[in-house]
Amino acid sequence: MSTTDIVDVSQETEPDPVLFREVPTQDGKRIGMATLNRPDTLNGLSLPMCRLLDERLHAWQNDDRIVAVVLHGAGDKAFCAGGDLHALYQSMLDSPRDAWANLHARSFFEIEYRLDYRIHRYPKPMICWGSGIVMGGGVGLMLGASHRVVTSSTRFAMPEVTIGLFPDVAGTWMLGRLPRGIGEFLALTGAQLGAADCLHYGLADHYCAVDGLDTLVATLAAQKWPTDPDEQAALLDTVLDGLQLAVPDPGPLQTHAADIRRACSRADFMQAATALAAWKRHPDPWMARAATNFLAGAPGSARLGYMLVNRARHLSLADAFRMEYVAALQCCAEPDFREGIRALLIDKDKKPRWYPATFEQASASWVRRFLVHPWPAGQEHPLADL
Repeated sequence: MSTTDIVDVSQETEPDPVLFREVPTQDGKRIGMATLNRPDTLNGLSLPMCRLLDERLHAWQNDDRIVAVVLHGAGDKAFCAGGDLHALYQSMLDSPRDAWANLHARSFFEIEYRLDYRIHRYPKPMICWGSGIVMGGGVGLMLGASHRVVTSSTRFAMPEVTIGLFPDVAGTWMLGRLPRGIGEFLALTGAQLGAADCLHYGLADHYCAVDGLDTLVATLAAQKWPTDPDEQAALLDTVLDGLQLAVPDPGPLQTHAADIRRACSRADFMQAATALAAWKRHPDPWMARAATNFLAGAPGSARLGYMLVNRARHLSLADAFRMEYVAALQCCAEPDFREGIRALLIDKDKKPRWYPATFEQASASWVRRFLVHPWPAGQEHPLADL
């Protein structure tokens, strides 16, 4: 297949943060290709990118010629390292302590969550090529894809506790469906997972060569595609099985699962916090780093993430998004999220001043403020129609 066979449907006036093209198959169908195109920011997900992706996925959903979609990131470092924190930081400076007045945050979280929900409910097979860094907003994009691929370079995490947020983009829903204690641990520590742990815990489906994307696309283009979506998904399974590498040895999360579950599957947050803190001098560097991240993160975010993961365990996907939307807006009105971004990306001193400053101060009663709807009484939830 030559490059002249590829139809470019991107805007030509200026480079887009998301590139779209359609690769023809040998029987006249097409594979939709969506490329996150901000490699200089590790393909950080901005509001315009969310809009572009949602619009294109909607169009491809209704195009009978499109039989499958491939979502991947430009460059070799990341699929997507998270959301556009700089824009959110500026919006918090413009609307201090007023959750509903922050128009950018309202739009960003609503459109991002709607995009993620669309992916979860997408009627056609979708491959997410989760090579390199997959964190935060990148996890939200990958989570709902029907076929999730990881490689030897995958670094998968929900590290929001380190910036004063919580695992959103249905992260609470995802973590709440892992074995009890495992999801809480990942929310509290932001621990990074490689391919082996992602596969073991159902966070990914296939393990392929890090440079295998071009081979995958060429193989998809060479197929004769059925019209039935279930048969299309089965064909995609077969293609990916042909590219599957031997599953790597168990990762650290699987190795330490028994200790992690014993420590973190507790109704009492302070008991879990005490157990995690004791691992700061753990002989396994991965466990010690997880404990260090936990202790350096925002105490309020730790308490919030712990509560939301446990609540999401009993919610539908749509209700989890609705709960996260409220909590995300409230985070934009509290000081920790702004302070976490300042310390990491603005001043880069990596010395955030958290409020509340201790786990004891971030009490169960204090954290309930993040469940209060910030919009005027009588107004419908912005995601009520999910």
